[in-house]
Amino acid sequence: MKIDSGSTAWMLVSTALVLLMTPGLAFFYGGMTRAKSVLNMMMMSFVAIITVTIAWVAYGYSLAFDASDGFLNKFVGGLDNIGLMGVNEAAYNDTFPMMVFSAFQLTFAIITVALISGAIADRAKFGAWVVFTVVWATIVYFPVAHWVWGGGWLTELGIEDFAGGTVVHINAGAAALALALVLGKRSGWRKEPMRPHNLTLVLLGVGLLWFGWFGFNAGSELAADATAGLAFMNTQVATAIAAGAWLVVEKLRDGHATTLGVASGAVAGLVAITPACGFVDVWAAALIGLLAGAVCAWAVGLKYKFGFDDSLDVVGVHLVGGVIGAVALGFVANYPFLDGQEKGLIYTGSFRQLGLQVLGPVVVGLYSFVLTYIIGKVIDKTMGFRIAQEDEVTGIDITTHAETGYDLGTIHSSGVSSLNGPAVPAEAKKVDA
Repeated sequence: MKIDSGSTAWMLVSTALVLLMTPGLAFFYGGMTRAKSVLNMMMMSFVAIITVTIAWVAYGYSLAFDASDGFLNKFVGGLDNIGLMGVNEAAYNDTFPMMVFSAFQLTFAIITVALISGAIADRAKFGAWVVFTVVWATIVYFPVAHWVWGGGWLTELGIEDFAGGTVVHINAGAAALALALVLGKRSGWRKEPMRPHNLTLVLLGVGLLWFGWFGFNAGSELAADATAGLAFMNTQVATAIAAGAWLVVEKLRDGHATTLGVASGAVAGLVAITPACGFVDVWAAALIGLLAGAVCAWAVGLKYKFGFDDSLDVVGVHLVGGVIGAVALGFVANYPFLDGQEKGLIYTGSFRQLGLQVLGPVVVGLYSFVLTYIIGKVIDKTMGFRIAQEDEVTGIDITTHAETGYDLGTIHSSGVSSLNGPAVPAEAKKVDA
């Protein structure tokens, strides 16, 4: 097996960076929930690492990337790589081991599933979520990854998605909307304050996401070359401008520029540039970031207008941001370091690529929404998907996991906290005059 050590090293680093994004997402989502739900929210991300890894090794990689012959391969991969059989002996384009490619793609599958959890914070049964992660990855993510990246029918049509705007973000955003509808609104939604309990965690999480996203985007070139460098820079430019644009919208609309706003704007920019980062010039990345920051800042309010409780704005940021990036690619795609690609509308005057870039989000979004709604309903009817209202009010951390995120101890009548050791009787605290 012939490999290039430089590309292999870069892909190993990129894989680790993308895996880091899921713990980063856990911090980001955890900080945005109420204090009584933080552990459950973070656990939903961490358990996705476990379940999706098992499913990927068992059959997921094969369903997504096995290019078997036949009509069915337009829609799903074959079974030749079950249990990763045959993967260890192959190399990706004679540059790095195929096992590294499989590990890299696994990290994408993990975070796509974890993203959905933000829409159902505070109210989902943990066991039902565990089942959902496996079923959804199997029926939705693996086939969609094959359609776009694995040689499936959207690949054949010529749809472009450099690093996952359609496969990851539109896919997860549409699923989040469906699952939010299945579970319904949180108890007290729009009547009680449900503000983020720890913005420090939110900023830590978005910092880890931003850092890991360079592996997500630049690593998707699958080589250490000029296109990877372009993707890296475009990721930074779009994210910074999107964060700034969100702050400007907040300031003009609400009179305040907030830490939650800068975090949300950064994620919106990361999402929107993902499908286009290796295919557009830097000026276009800046434009995509500007659109994402401004539009997503508006879009997160749609849940109030339409009455669905998307707890942590997965729809407003990931679905809307993913659509912005995918469709914008149809206008501004230039492929600076790639030859023979269909450029965007402003370069060619042709609507062909734009039409394809609209088709991808529509098809994937509808497929994900419908299948997720069905999966969610089946789980809800069989094992129940939502916790009891009493448990939700008490707090899902304590009722489901028997833990709390912040064990501050019991304040005794003496005023001494148990954090400092056993409570001291008041009379024992007297000092000599």
